[in-house]
Amino acid sequence: MQLEGIDHVALGVRDIERSVKWYIEVLGFERLHDGVWNGVPTFVGKGNTGIALFPARPDAKLRSSGHRDLRMLHLAFRADRQNFLAAQRELEKCGIKFEFQDHEISHSIYFRDPDGHQLEITTYEL
Repeated sequence: MQLEGIDHVALGVRDIERSVKWYIEVLGFERLHDGVWNGVPTFVGKGNTGIALFPARPDAKLRSSGHRDLRMLHLAFRADRQNFLAAQRELEKCGIKFEFQDHEISHSIYFRDPDGHQLEITTYEL
């Protein structure tokens, strides 16, 4: 398989709008894919760099520092359609189970690395 790079990083955050404002004002990002998925996740980014902001689970125990309770949800790689399909064949050949999801504007497959981190390969070529 041949990946084009990281598509986005998914982050659990306490306050979506506060985070959107921070990424726009501090890093110069823009809202991406506005009006899709009822705002969950909310995407911000610039160029080919994206951050998917998800609300942290309401039952998460957030201490004042909170850095250990908020987590990266998954790491997403971007591929063209041909390599997206090749990646699925390669994962099957390696015996790695994955889940396909249709996200309206993109297709993704999700799977785990040996330590249990969730990885995603996504394509916008539908």
